[in-house]
Amino acid sequence: MKPGTDEVEKKVLQYEAFVNEVLKRDLKKLLEQRDEVYEKISQYLQLKNVIVSLQESESKEIKTDVDLGCNFYVQAHVPDTSKIFVAIGYGFFVEFTLSEALSFIEKKTKQLTEYSEMLTKDSAKIKANIRLFLEGLREIQGLQDPPNNWTPDVF
Repeated sequence: MKPGTDEVEKKVLQYEAFVNEVLKRDLKKLLEQRDEVYEKISQYLQLKNVIVSLQESESKEIKTDVDLGCNFYVQAHVPDTSKIFVAIGYGFFVEFTLSEALSFIEKKTKQLTEYSEMLTKDSAKIKANIRLFLEGLREIQGLQDPPNNWTPDVF
C-alpha cells in the first residue's frame, strides 16, 4: 500500500458522504418543491376552466358538490355565480368577479411558472455538482466506472 492511500480513502469517503447526505438531499427537496408548484399551477388552471365554463353558460346559479375534507362531500347551492372567492395563499381568500379572477389566475400561474423554472435550473446545477463529484472520485480512485452505490438515484 502506498503512503497517503489511507488519506485518499478518507477524503473519498468524505466526498461520498457529502454527495449522499447533502447534494442528493438538496436535490430531492428541490424536486419535491417543484412538484408542489406544478400541483398549484394545475389547480389554478382547473379553476380557470371552471370560470370560463361559467362565463360561457351564463347561468346565474349552480348546484355543486363541495369537499369538506377526507373526501366527504356536501351539495351546495350557489345563487350568484358572478363573483367567486379565490384562495390567494396563507389561508386567505379574496372575492373576485369572474374576469378579475381570470386576470389573477393568469398572473399567479405566470409567477408560479417562473418559480418552477428557477427550481428546475437549481436542480440541474445540483445534478451537475453530483456528476462532478462522482467524476472526481472516479479519477482519484483511478476507476473506470464508479461503484453502483454511487449512482445518483434521484435522476
